[in-house]
Amino acid sequence: MHSIDIEMIPGEATSPPIRVGAASIDHAEIAREMQYHPADSAGDARLKAARALVVRELLRQRAGQQGLAVDGEADIEAAIAALLEHELDVPEPSEADCRRFHGTHSERFSDPTRLRVRHVLLAAAPDDAPARDDGYRRGQALIAQLREAPQRFTELAQRHSDCPSRDQGGELGWLVPGQTVPELDRALQHLPVGLHGRPLASRYGWHLVIIDAREEGRKRPFDEVADRVRHSLREQATRRALRHYLLALEAEIGVEGIALDDEAGSALMQ
Repeated sequence: MHSIDIEMIPGEATSPPIRVGAASIDHAEIAREMQYHPADSAGDARLKAARALVVRELLRQRAGQQGLAVDGEADIEAAIAALLEHELDVPEPSEADCRRFHGTHSERFSDPTRLRVRHVLLAAAPDDAPARDDGYRRGQALIAQLREAPQRFTELAQRHSDCPSRDQGGELGWLVPGQTVPELDRALQHLPVGLHGRPLASRYGWHLVIIDAREEGRKRPFDEVADRVRHSLREQATRRALRHYLLALEAEIGVEGIALDDEAGSALMQ
């Protein structure tokens, strides 16, 4: 019987044991794996780590059944790659499928809108109501000064901003969606060029924002992005095929103490 033989982590003994066929996966191994699966909570990270180890063990056992060497780490990785290459059936998307996908998801293959941004951050924690109120009032006063003398932005950023960008006069450079925290990102996408008339909220506090330039995104025709579209569809198909394959292995080999979910095998695609 193959087993993972490591010390038990304190406080984990009450969790049900995890078994994959005749193999056991203990709590210490799961704890070590957690560093590779960041999540919003330790519980979520532990669950992701446990599922990743179950997936690996299912594939290791299947590779062994197929006569592939699975004795060392290098052997296991090579065997899993060979196994999936041989047994995973991933259909190649047709051009019609690709064109249809591009037509319904054209925004995924567009050049994003770019904004050249300067800001002043007045820091305040989300749960500190007095600091948030004070920061908003300070922000309004600074915006009033900037309306009268916009050329003072660099000076005011250097004096008042709590962001490291103050050393560059508040310059953030060209930003595209996803480069700031989501709540600020959403607000910035709708702003015209110029000084915004009120402070913008984020988890970090209040932002006084000037949009110096705006370059609108452009939808790219299918012929320019055909390879990217085909890659996206093939990746989706691979995920689906891998999920079905792993769920079939789960039923055949047997897994106790945990169940694979709809995202089974997603860690293998990263």
